[in-house]
Formats: sequence, C-alpha cells, structure tokens
Amino acid sequence: MRVFYLFKKELIEILRQREMLVLIFIAPILQTIVLGYVVTTDVKNIPVQVVNLSESRAAYRIMNRINHSSLFDVKKVSRSPEDAVSVFKKGEAKAIIVLRDSFEAGNKSIRYPEVQILMDGIDANTAGIAAGYFNGIVRHYIMTDIKQKGFELPLESQTVIRFNPDLDSINYMGPGIVALLLAMISLFLTSISIVREKEQQTMDTLLISRLTPMEIFTGKALPMALLGLVEMGIGIVVVILFFGIHIRGSLFYLFITAVIFLCATLSYALLISTLCTSQQQALFFSWFSMVTFLLLSGLFTPIENIPLAFRWLADINPLRYLIRIIRELFLKGNDITYFSKDLLVMTGITVVILSLSLVNFKRMVSR
Repeated sequence: MRVFYLFKKELIEILRQREMLVLIFIAPILQTIVLGYVVTTDVKNIPVQVVNLSESRAAYRIMNRINHSSLFDVKKVSRSPEDAVSVFKKGEAKAIIVLRDSFEAGNKSIRYPEVQILMDGIDANTAGIAAGYFNGIVRHYIMTDIKQKGFELPLESQTVIRFNPDLDSINYMGPGIVALLLAMISLFLTSISIVREKEQQTMDTLLISRLTPMEIFTGKALPMALLGLVEMGIGIVVVILFFGIHIRGSLFYLFITAVIFLCATLSYALLISTLCTSQQQALFFSWFSMVTFLLLSGLFTPIENIPLAFRWLADINPLRYLIRIIRELFLKGNDITYFSKDLLVMTGITVVILSLSLVNFKRMVSR
C-alpha cells in the first residue's frame, strides 16, 4: 500500500509538467508518423543518366521503361558517351546506363542491346539495390519479348513472397519504431528519477520514511512502466491507422513481451540513476546506451551482419529481442511457441540487470 502512494507521487510529479506531457504523449505520435515515412530501406527516385548508343527498337523500349519507372529519375538522355567519373564526382547522377548494339541472344533474329550499368558506389546499399532494379527491368523485358515472339524458355523461376508480399519496408520498420519509442521513453525518463531526488534533496526524506529500498525502487519504476505501456499503445494505434499495418498475432503476447522488456530497461535506467550525480550525467549515459542498443538491435541492419567477435553484445541487448518478437507478432502472427526462446533469454537478461540494479541501489541507500 505504501508503494501506491509513492507511485501516485511520481505520476503526479510527471503529469504536472506541461512540457513533459508534450514530450510523453505528442512527440511519440509525431515521431512514429515521421519516422514511418522517413526511415525506409526502399530505394526510389534514383537519379540516372541514359546513354543510348544503340539503333535497335529494343534499346528504345528498355530506355522507355526506365524513364517511366517510379524507381528512377532520368536526369539526362544522350547519344554520346559520358565521362562517368566526372558525372559521379559532380553528383549529377548515381547511375549511368549505357546501351550498345553488340549482343545477340538465342535465335539470330532476336537482337538485344548490350546493357552496361555504371554505379556510384559511395552508398553501397543504394547502388546494389539500384543495380538489381536495372537488371530486373531488362530481364523482364527480354523474357516478355521472347514469349511474345513464340519462343519457350527452358527454365523460368517464380518467386513467392510470404508475410510481406509487396516488400514495403514500412511493414518491417513500423513495428520496430514502436519498440524503439518504448525503449526511449522508459530509459530517458527513468534514468533521471533518482538523480532528481538527489538534486532536489528529497532523497533523504524517502530514506527516513517507512519505505524499504525495494519499495522505493518499485515505486520509481511502476509509473514509468505504465507510461511506457501507454506509449506503446499509442504507437500501435498510429502504425495501424496511418500505415495500415495490422497486428496478426496476439496483443496479450505483445503485452507480456513489453512487460519483460520494461523490467530490463527500467532496471538499467535506475542503475544509471544511482550511479550518476546529476541529471545531465544520467541523460548522457542514457543517450550513449540508447545509441548502442539501437545499433545492435537489428532495427536497421540484420544481426547476422555483426562480426562474431561482437555478436555477444547484440545477444545481451534486450531491445534486439523486443524488435524481433514485435515484428513476428505484426507480420507473421506467430504464437508464443515460436519466440519462447527469445522470451526466456530476455527474461534472463532482465533478472541479471534487475539484480545488479537492486544491489547497487541498496548499496547507495546504506551509505
């Protein structure tokens, strides 16, 4: 019962700050909307130049398809060779497509131009995806043309994509952004809670009260956990309404996952709060930790890309498991049997962080 009054006191102290209310309730909505449109791996409107040295109709048809594709922004079409190095240095285009009359495929009556793709490799990811787009357009045109002329292909591959058939990156990034906002709000707000008591010189009042260290710890964490769950609910609603990403799995499993994750994050935030002597220090450590958690979470890059020597850092990152589970619930609709191992690992991480945080808090209280 005593914990309830501390919980009420913490909640009132947060909600009476108007600036904090904007940060807690308005900012996440705007962030989810903006990040949903901006943080995307889709490559569109790639600036390109086309050099058509071919006289064949196929070359003009391929060039026409590129020009009318939303994936590319054709800046220039020329009939003479271009200095690719100069074009890339000036930033006039990220790709140059050269069409020449020098290639014969299959039957002698079927003539296709040689297609050369020159890419600016500064952004390796964009260059690789753009090259795949170019190859796909050319391959699709040639295969369609061959079929129209009555020729049968000896082998034709068909790709079946499940769970995200349109390959829209927002379906993949949206749930991850919800997890990211949950982590940010809970970490930043909680990390300054005990430090604020120290700076306001009210920590001694709590210590001489009848509250035990465990009750103080719980009373500080529960309001942040409640706000974190509210933030997650707001994020889910925004993702569903604005981006049309409907959750296929159980909200109950998502709630369980969020509670376990919040226990780990809040424990780590309170550990930061007990180690720091000012709110500035706590915010700095929280920001540094958040960047590390984010880069090792698999939100932007696959975990498999991390070198094995540093993979263990991702293995002890609770944000990694939250993002993985929330994506499975949104896109695959899996039940708990498919990610029970991730839940167990995250629970183990939570127990370790919570134990360290409690030990350090009791040590601080006993001084």
